[in-house]
Amino acid sequence: MNVYDQIIKKSEKGKVHMTLIDPATSGFEGSANIAHEAGRAGTDFILLGGSTHLTIKEMDEAALRIKSKTELPVIIFPGSSDMFTKNADAIFFMSLLNSKDREFLMDHQVKAAKLVKTSGIESIPMGYIIFEPGMTVGRVGKAMLIGREDKSLAVNYALAAELLGMKLVYMEAGSGAPSHISANVIKEVKKYSSIPVIVGGGIRTPLSAKEICNAGADIIVTGTIAEQAVDVYSSLKPIIDSIR
Repeated sequence: MNVYDQIIKKSEKGKVHMTLIDPATSGFEGSANIAHEAGRAGTDFILLGGSTHLTIKEMDEAALRIKSKTELPVIIFPGSSDMFTKNADAIFFMSLLNSKDREFLMDHQVKAAKLVKTSGIESIPMGYIIFEPGMTVGRVGKAMLIGREDKSLAVNYALAAELLGMKLVYMEAGSGAPSHISANVIKEVKKYSSIPVIVGGGIRTPLSAKEICNAGADIIVTGTIAEQAVDVYSSLKPIIDSIR
């Protein structure tokens, strides 16, 4: 079963949790340890990447270290066309839909297309949407940030992703955001969207995770809390348990 089918199968049975790991922040061994502890806590998938720049060589090493510590599927979450490794199981081939710079709308994707295709790695098309405050990814991606309560614009972007043939839509306020996107926005998007909705950024507590899932999110992503935790397992376990 490919990775996308695994995502769909798990989302049909319940809420899905993904752990985002940025080796530029955690280092290679630290990334592997986070993946291991996240797996123990019950996470379903590991996302490798983030908003910082990593070379293919660094991505190769990070993926190998992570896969030595977990059997969970590893999905590339690229911040640029260089952030790729054949050692992962899949890649979110995504477009930052509300960027004002074509580099993040299409240019990185064009640069990476042949490499991804010829590698044989599974590619999962995804629409990526950034909300206020945006944090680093909003600044680097030159996003025209969507207001935290702007339900109408959020729905239009999510539906544009779906109608363009993207299989997932990812909405976030940015890694380390003081608060996650509005539950009202998630509810409105879910009224219209027929593809799974991923929500990330600013999710630090079991209560916030549960609120997001109750609003309709199919998948939640946590990253910063795991990277900053002294005890990754104890930090993630209550969050993951709250959505099950």
